[in-house]
Amino acid sequence: MFDIDWSVIWNHLITMMVAYLLAFPIAWNRESNARSAGIRTFPLVSIAACSFVLVGIDMFPDGASQARVIGGIITGIGFIGGGAILKNGDKVTGLATAASLWGTAAIGIAVGAHRLEIAVLLAIVTFVTLQLVTKVKDKVPEGEQKEHS
Repeated sequence: MFDIDWSVIWNHLITMMVAYLLAFPIAWNRESNARSAGIRTFPLVSIAACSFVLVGIDMFPDGASQARVIGGIITGIGFIGGGAILKNGDKVTGLATAASLWGTAAIGIAVGAHRLEIAVLLAIVTFVTLQLVTKVKDKVPEGEQKEHS
């Protein structure tokens, strides 16, 4: 009934694990800062985005259909990220979490599309931004801060 090609399964498993691992430092940062999405959400977003791309590549040999799959991922993650953004009076929270979710999906997409260099760079830039730029942001006087996420 099913013709199982174990080499394909192992290749996909390795690819999805790379997507998972690249998202993990971002997840750790968000979790350690007690944000709404964290250690479970970010790796799941990355691995799911990667999986959709892998399925899209396998099912649709033409680039236009693969682009539609990626567009669907981007739209869906935008919806999920929108749920992380909260407005309370004049204060908005969750913007960095929403942007990080979007970036983590892009990591998964890049890994699934076999563009590891893009995925690694995006993971590094996202993590460094969350780690270091937060420290700079915290030095801005309270009245001058527009967002907190």
